[in-house]
Amino acid sequence: MKSVTISPKFQVVIPRQVRESLRLRPGQKVQVIEYEGRIELIPERDIAELRGFLKGMNTELEREPDRV
Repeated sequence: MKSVTISPKFQVVIPRQVRESLRLRPGQKVQVIEYEGRIELIPERDIAELRGFLKGMNTELEREPDRV
């Protein structure tokens, strides 16, 4: 687990290993959520990056007649 220090301006630096692992880039937006006493940073992704992320999902399901 990495540890960071909060600056006097309440800024933190995301460690290099985490930035590289998540492919974060300068100027990218992240959502900040307080959850059960902790802070979570969730990177926002471009819609183009999401293309194909459901590849292989089974779409062969039986639909209700009024939904076809």
